[in-house]
Amino acid sequence: MEKVIAALWAAPDQDRDAFNERLRTTLPAALRAAGASTVRINLRDAAVAPAHKLIQQWQDPQQDAVVQFWLPSANGLFRAEADAALAAHSSRFAAWLVAESTIIPNTAHPVPTGERGWGWSQASFISFRPDLSRLDAIKIWHSHHTRVAIDTQANFEYVQNLVVRPLTEGAPGYDAFVEECFPAEAMDDPAAFFDAVGDPAKLQANLATMMDSCGRFIDFTRIDIIPTSQYDC
Repeated sequence: MEKVIAALWAAPDQDRDAFNERLRTTLPAALRAAGASTVRINLRDAAVAPAHKLIQQWQDPQQDAVVQFWLPSANGLFRAEADAALAAHSSRFAAWLVAESTIIPNTAHPVPTGERGWGWSQASFISFRPDLSRLDAIKIWHSHHTRVAIDTQANFEYVQNLVVRPLTEGAPGYDAFVEECFPAEAMDDPAAFFDAVGDPAKLQANLATMMDSCGRFIDFTRIDIIPTSQYDC
């Protein structure tokens, strides 16, 4: 089995609520008919509007949704039906083959299939610093930063996806996709995000530690970070 991450764009004049509803209600079945399993959809919707200050943008326009799923093979010879389903539900899409690593599984707030996940999900497309080799960047990310992200944040789900290769022509050159889930309060309360409610000193320490760690391997000029509502379909 291979995991695919796809970024989807709505047409500029498309009603965003209608776009989201169609993704949520008809895309999962279309992907399953194409051989996909474990479909997850991350939607930019009104529920995550309070997190707008956390958006970081490289792509213009920025992606409107993210779809994650598994296929027996992501080889182009066997992916045509899945690509057709994505194309039929968006004005355009980009896809990547990834290697998933679940750092913190969501055991705290399990959600029934088809319902919106508790809290919200920060979907991060990241690129590594150009002055680092890929192996060095991964070493910093896995051997140092992973522990920092666990210790300094109130994330109850944390999944790392290392990009193996792009699957579509012109896909942005990201190196990884990271999904982290937080309580709703963390959308607009830094203390809730950094697990420091009622403790200003801890907030400043956790924020500084996290930013320093990110700066060791991330190229902040080539990242897209979007708040989303998470659906396992």
